[in-house]
Amino acid sequence: MKIKRFICGMLESNGYVIYQQDGADCYVIDPGYGPNVFKDFIKEHSLYLKGILLTHYHYDHVGAVQKLKDFFDCPVYMHRYDCDLYKKDVDVYLEDGDIIYLDGEAIRVINTPGHTKGSVCFFSERSKLAFTGDTVFNVDLGRTDLESGSEADMRKSIHDIVDTWGNDIMIYPGHGDGCTMKTVRKINREFIDIVNER
Repeated sequence: MKIKRFICGMLESNGYVIYQQDGADCYVIDPGYGPNVFKDFIKEHSLYLKGILLTHYHYDHVGAVQKLKDFFDCPVYMHRYDCDLYKKDVDVYLEDGDIIYLDGEAIRVINTPGHTKGSVCFFSERSKLAFTGDTVFNVDLGRTDLESGSEADMRKSIHDIVDTWGNDIMIYPGHGDGCTMKTVRKINREFIDIVNER
């Protein structure tokens, strides 16, 4: 899988274009700002946008969705738990365990509540990676004090899901740089503290 990251907006949100090769299908993940940078990249590489995948509903991850949807006439994917708070059109309601295919590569939807009830990660076993939104970053975890956030849910998501990922899994978060889970286990103090509660 090829990955192009765009860092946009005042909150420096990460948005991604994922694809296998030029002239093939692609998805956009979390376009918070700057719709033109996504549009120009997709056109430059002759890609076909199959859809917009959203890790959660917060504005800094969805702000550019409507302009991209209108321009490319593509569907928007979001977990059903976040759709009411998003308050805009969603075409595909995601559920935990759903599989999205990118030119034969399976991308699994994993519901990781905590930052929001409908937060998800997009996980590829083949490419050994996860797009984690605002669930887990390289050095900390997402906030749980916003609407539909839950500290208890975050702890459970870290215990039961994220901590099961191998050290070779690369995370691509909603803010900041990506890193391997091996690095998360070394430098992410919030993650370490939750895991050590066992």
